Order: sequence, then C-alpha cells, then structure tokens
Amino acid sequence: MAYLGNAPARSFISFERQVFTIVNSQTAYTLSHSVNNENDLRLVINNIVQEPGSGKAYTASGTTLTLSAALTNGTDEMYCVFLGRATATNAPGAGSVGTSQLASDAVTEAKIADDAVESEHLNDNVISGQTELAAEPADTDEFLVSDAGTLKRIDYSHIKGGGQFNLVTRTAITSDVSTVNFTNLEANTYHKFVLQGIDSTDNNGEDIAARVSTDNGSSFINSNYQYAYYQFYSSGSTNTTGSGSGSTTADKWRFGDGFHTSGSDEGLHGEFILYNVGNGQRPFFMSQTVHKADTTNRLRATVAGGTNTSGLTVNGVQFFFDSGNITGSSYAFITHYKGIIA
Repeated sequence: MAYLGNAPARSFISFERQVFTIVNSQTAYTLSHSVNNENDLRLVINNIVQEPGSGKAYTASGTTLTLSAALTNGTDEMYCVFLGRATATNAPGAGSVGTSQLASDAVTEAKIADDAVESEHLNDNVISGQTELAAEPADTDEFLVSDAGTLKRIDYSHIKGGGQFNLVTRTAITSDVSTVNFTNLEANTYHKFVLQGIDSTDNNGEDIAARVSTDNGSSFINSNYQYAYYQFYSSGSTNTTGSGSGSTTADKWRFGDGFHTSGSDEGLHGEFILYNVGNGQRPFFMSQTVHKADTTNRLRATVAGGTNTSGLTVNGVQFFFDSGNITGSSYAFITHYKGIIA
C-alpha cells in the first residue's frame, strides 16, 4: 500500500502484558506501568475478561490496580494487557517558562534557593511587598536591593545608618491625666519624645516638666536637676528674648511654658531628647518648644539640662505640669522614638 512520508520504523506494535502473582486476601496490586484509569487495561482473570469501573470487577489509577474481590493463590490466575499508558510530563526546556506561565503567589519560600545572586549568599527569608515585619530586623539580617535592575545583598546595619530614630510608641492623651510615663527605655542609645498639643488644665502659664526614673517608673527622682534656657517671645506687637538657669537642686526639669507671660488657651508643641540612658552616667536632655499662650502670644524656647547626680542608670521618664493635669484632647500626643546606633 502506498503512503506519504518516511517509512515507519516498525510495522506492528504489540500491547504489553503483565502477569500477576496472586496473594491471598489481597485486592491491591502494583502495575508495571502507570495508567490514567482502568480503561487503559484489559484485565483477564481465569481466562475471562473483566469489566472495568467503580462497582465492577476492578479500578486502576497510576500504578495501582484494585480488585473488587480478593483471589485465591493456586486456584486463580490473573494478567492484564496495557491498552494505553499515562503520558509522562517532561521538564520544560531551559528559558521556556515565563511570567505568564506562573500563577500569582505560586513560588513559595521553600522553592527559593539560599545560594548565589551575584556570587553573594542570600538570607533564608525573602520578604515581599505584602509582608510586614513583625519586629525590627537584627543588624546581621540581610536584604536585597536593586542597583539599576541588578539585585545586590546589603546588611540591615548599612540600610538603617546612624543618627536616625525608630518609632517606639505613640501615646494619645484623650482624657485629663496627671502624668505620662515612659519606662523600659533601651540602654546605650538616646530617646526623643515629640509633644503635640500638650496643655495644662489650669491654663495660667504653667511649666511642663520632666523627671527620670532608675526603677522603670516605680519612683522618679525629685532632686538635683539643673537646666538653662533661651527664649524668644512675641505678643503680636512686642518681641522679647531672654535666658535663665534653674537651680542644681531643682526637683524637676522645666522646659515649657511658664517662661512666658501667663495666658489662657495654652498649647505646647516640641521635642525632648534624653541622653545617657542606661549607662550609669549623668542624664542630659535638650528640648525645643513652640507654644501659644492665647490667640496672639507665641513663644519659642530652647532648654538644656542635666542632673547633678552621677551613676544613674536611667530607664524611665515622666512628663507632667507643675500645676494642673495634662489636658486630654483629640490632638494631644506624646510620641516616643529611640535613636539608631549604627
């Protein structure tokens, strides 16, 4: 018979046959080739062709043949003929898989190698844009950064740098309170406290003040504070400047708004930076404040101070007014940051 194309390598292809060794009370047998289902087999028991399918004589999947009833060794015989075989899945060719072939979020961390990118070893974890860090990374943790499209590894200590701050906590003052305390201050760094909308309930030129603690707020030191200040005050028509110093035996640091003429509707904003925390040295602070005494009066003040007591291991600080409570409002906050030491 004439045909087009190359001549076939073989004229006939035989179906493969497998003979089974019967095991008493056994209904599951292993096939020598994987199949899609029982319809890929012709099963013969005691020279009788069996009907395939669930609820029939047998089922098959992969390399498992399951009989509906067990046979008896020495009495029964069984063999099968492979009418078809499951097609194997070959690995894709190099460079043949693109973005469109990958489902979104399909690549898990376990499938990302912990080996070389630009001859640099990666860290065990890859953080996606959908993943929020549960805690601040350690200095030895590593991240990937893109340099003109090329991924490079960089230590976290190099990313964070120095002279910066990390947010620790933000305290909203929604109701009147006598004090706001911050404890468990991390040692060997510096701490910044940003004051927003802080006012006294007395509204009569009170000073906002601070004290430190060495026992995480169980008590606060009330002696040997000293401070000096420089202020610029404007009443809307008159500008004045002044400076002054506090006693070395004061019971607190004063850095707020009693340095100006008394007024109502006060509100103080600024920052307070505390140094020498937890290292057994004299603690020092610096503050910059801006506040209003009423609808026209404004004051800017710079205050610096320390203690006349050495050997303090400070781990807490307290803010309060020397008269009246801190007024609660929807815009009153004290936010705590800690310094980053590279």
